[in-house]
Parts: sequence; C-alpha cells; structure tokens
Amino acid sequence: MTQTVLSSPGLAEIPEGMHVTAMLADRVAAGPDRVFAEVKDGQGGWSPVTLGEFQSRVRAVAKGLMASGVQVGDRVGIVGETRIEWSIMDFAILAAGGVTVPIYPSSSPSQFAWILSDAGIRVVAAEMAETRETLASLDGAPTLFGLDRAAMDELAQLGRDITDAELDARTADVTLEDLATIIYTSGTTGQPKGAMLTHGNLVEHSKNVELDPDFGGFVQGETRVLLFLPLAHVFARFAMLVALTGGAVIGYAPTHKTLAADLKSFHPTWMPLVPRVLETIYNRADTSMTGVRKTLFRWSAKVAREMSVAREHGGADASLKFRYAVADRLVLGKIRHLLGGQLAYVLSGGARLTPEIGHFFRGLGVEVLQGYGLTETTAAHSGSPDKTGIMGTVGKPIAGGQLTLADDGEILTKGINTFAGYWNAPELTAEVMRDGWFATGDLGEIRDGALSIVGRKKELLVLSSGKNVQPAILEDAMRSHPAIQDTVVVGEGRHFVSALVALDETLLAAWLTAHKLPEMDVEQASMNERVRELVGRAIAVANEHVSHAEAIKEYRILPRGLEEAREEMTASLKIRREVILSHFSDVVDEIYSRAFPTAGESA
Repeated sequence: MTQTVLSSPGLAEIPEGMHVTAMLADRVAAGPDRVFAEVKDGQGGWSPVTLGEFQSRVRAVAKGLMASGVQVGDRVGIVGETRIEWSIMDFAILAAGGVTVPIYPSSSPSQFAWILSDAGIRVVAAEMAETRETLASLDGAPTLFGLDRAAMDELAQLGRDITDAELDARTADVTLEDLATIIYTSGTTGQPKGAMLTHGNLVEHSKNVELDPDFGGFVQGETRVLLFLPLAHVFARFAMLVALTGGAVIGYAPTHKTLAADLKSFHPTWMPLVPRVLETIYNRADTSMTGVRKTLFRWSAKVAREMSVAREHGGADASLKFRYAVADRLVLGKIRHLLGGQLAYVLSGGARLTPEIGHFFRGLGVEVLQGYGLTETTAAHSGSPDKTGIMGTVGKPIAGGQLTLADDGEILTKGINTFAGYWNAPELTAEVMRDGWFATGDLGEIRDGALSIVGRKKELLVLSSGKNVQPAILEDAMRSHPAIQDTVVVGEGRHFVSALVALDETLLAAWLTAHKLPEMDVEQASMNERVRELVGRAIAVANEHVSHAEAIKEYRILPRGLEEAREEMTASLKIRREVILSHFSDVVDEIYSRAFPTAGESA
C-alpha cells in the first residue's frame, strides 16, 4: 500500500562558506549595537548585551581555548544551566574549530564518565564547583574551566597572545557538512547515544523555520524569547539559534523556579517549553483558588477552550463571543498579564500536549505551536501551522522536511535537519536509517494532512491475551492532573492492565488544600483512602480514551516521586520504564498476585 508523504520544500538559500560562526558574524555585521540578549542582574532586573559585545566575548574565549590546547575537531564539553556564558562557550568552541558536547548538569558520575570517554573529551567548562569536583575525580580527568563571567575572563587572559588571524584560520575551511555538535540523547533505555549534528543542520534548519510562513511568525518583527529550558537539550539550543537568525532578544533564565517573576519582568513574546510547564501554570491557578473564585476560573477556562475549539470549526457564534468577553474581562485578561502581557506564542515540544491544556492557552490568546522532533532531527521536524493548526496534532513538516509512515505506523522523517549519524556507532546509525529516511521509533497517524503521535514503538505492551496496548494514551491523559507527577502503565505479558502512579510533591499541598484534606507528605498521601479515591477518578477519565480491554484495572500510588537521581527519569523528564519497574517490582508483583483485578472497579 502506498503511504502518504507530507513534504515542505526548503526556503533557505545558504551561501557557500556559511557555518554557525559565520552566521553570528553576519548578524553582527548587520547591526553590532542591536541587543542580542538580556541577562538577569542581582536585583531581578535585566541588563542588555549587544551582538557586538557577545561576539567580542566569544572570540576572546575562543582564543583562550586555543591557548589551552583545543585543536580543530576536538570535542569540548559544557555542563551548566541556561545562562549567557553557556552560549558564549558554545560559540567559542565552534569559533576555535572545535565540536560542542553539551552535558546535563544532573548527569550521574557514570554518565559523565561514559560521555567523556565515548566522545574523547579533554576540556570541559562546568558551572558548579561540585560538578568540577566530580569530573576531576574521573579516570583521565579533563582540563576544567568554570562557566561564569570570571571563568570567561580567565580564558580570555589565557588567549591574549592569539591573533585574530590565527583565530579566523580555524574556521576558514569549515563547511555546512562539518560536524558542529554531538548531543547525547537522554534515552529511556541503555547508554546515551551521541547524535552528530552538522553546521548545515543548525544553520539551514534555523533559517527555514524563520522563513516558513506557517511556523516563523513568532520571530517576525520585534520579538523577545524567554529561555529557561536547559541548553543541553536540542530544543532550547535550537530555539537560541532561531532567535539569533530572526533577531529576537533572548532572556537567559537559569531556572524555571523563577518563571512567574521572569515572565512579569522580561515580557516575552514567545517561549519554547515542554507541556509540563503549561500544565503546571494551569494547575497552579486552579488549585490556588477556592469558592466563587475557583468557580469563576473554571467557567472562564471552559469558555476559553470553547473559543479555541470554535476556531477549528468556522469561528465563534455571537453567544460564545459575549461569554468570552465577560470571561476575558473577569479572568483571562488577568492571566495574560501574569504571563507578561505580551506573550503571543508558545512552542511546545518534548512530549505530547493534551488538547485540553492547549485549547485553554490558545483560547487565552496565546498561539500554541505544537512541534514534533528528536535530537536526530535537530529539534522540531514538523509542527502545527500558525493560526490553522489542529489541537492535538503536530501538523506538517517544516520547510526542508518530509515525513511518512512505515507499514507498522512508525514515523519516518527526511530533510536538511536529519542528523549525520551516531558518534562511534555506525551499527546503531544503520538501524535507524532506511534509504535516507530516519526511523524515529514513534508511532503516528496522518489524517487530513496532519500528523498525530500515538506513542513509542518500543513501549507497546502486549497482554497475555495478545491484545496490544499503547501506554502513552493513558499516561498522557493522567499527566495533566495537578496531583500526579507521572504514571507508568504496566501489562506486558500480563492478563490485565495496571498502573503505578507517582504524586507531584510540588503541587500536592495545594491540591490537598483544595480538596479539604489535611497536610501530608507523598508517602502519607499514597496510603490515604480519599487520595486514592480521587486518583481513581482520574484513572476513570483516562480509561475513557481506550477500550475496556486496554483500560487500567488496578493501580497503586507510589510512596515517593520518581527521581532523575535514581535514573527513573531522564534529564528531559521522560520516564525510564524498565528502571521504574525494577525499583517497584514488589508493587507490581503484589498487583498481579491476585487471579483477577479488584481495585479497578472503584477506579
């Protein structure tokens, strides 16, 4: 059977000799006094850094790297939070002819050791002293630098005798096909794999995003992006490059914990984020209210969702417009103010966005661009088109890309953003490349020219009856619940489906208060009958998305949350299913110790 192929022609014309360092140079030449970024000061304000200042710091640090022994093609690691020094080091590595290897600060010693060994890294810039101590203790420890202003000045001093001509010679022969970065995927199974991205992947794809009329609206005109996702993740790093090529002012926010204050003080017009951020904003608003205020908020949220849905079906009628005007004056306008007052777009990626949450924010007046991609596709490969996207889908390919489905429903992608393979692992590269198409490992559906994500191919559960169950459908439905951190659906080789539910320690207190329950920690809540009853209601709602045979029949609330430090979650907050099932094997065994499920009846 012939499969549908969705295709979007490339729009960018990249001149010969272009690469990431040259892209920065072009932007500087066009306006050295334009603001590149704003950096938080000690008083919560924002200090501007011009393009000219940024490039000067990049070149000074690049000279320091050269003086420290970094040669053309050397891999250099960066470990730190989202700060301008991260980007200075990134561009400096490339300017010195090196290859950037970002590493999550939360990596374990064994993960650090693996990445350093596999990539052959001998120089690392790490923000935290504790991280530098860990790296220094490893066999074959690399040369270490900090990742703050003082460390940048130190490197600049080291390179004071390197001439501009010597520095420029390092990139004189760089082409679009040359390696720019190795990004180790925070895989849910096995050791991380190093995805190789070229200068062409980064330069041409970022320019295509800017030029694509269906996706590039967020960087048109005078725009501001609040960047708080970790730059070790391809999504945040690529967003930074799109901001550079599109001329957006970047606000570097080192932590999501100050997001509420940063939104109000920085006033972004767009943000890249993961769905969990939108879910948390909504749930915090909902759980913080009681009585009439909660009733009014929920009514207004319902009207906002109806307004968003109506956009997909010809527009709102007079009655809905009137109700929206009331909701906007009483509630929605105040929420927009809390989001900074200028937020026009959010770029949602990294996980599936539940339509209910997406419709709320779009109804609020924030265009929700739902993207789909992987590290291997240089972040987003497809997305829901601006103003015409269907909520719950990830639309069509961005300019320069194609996608189709294999016979088993696996999503295959092709385009200028396709990676160059896995570092030191040609056999793994061969496993995922099929005649130029990259096999993503995700299952999808194409309807009316739009792609929807069904789940992960490797996570498909097969019950003892032979019934196939896609856990992502149930897990995604549960994830937006304010009290739930995550859910792990269980059932491989079993005679029914069950679930392990982890409570969200951050939002638990407010949720308990909203339900007139006493204060308790996660362990106490996991044993509370009223909590169990309320979680059971959430499971009942999730079960409405699947057939009876696929529905969750039993569940247990875990006595603690899932932790990245225990390797139960990746740095990008994806669950490691096999690790969790191993850590809670006694809970799973207890569920299936009975011949038939019992708890599911109350769920």
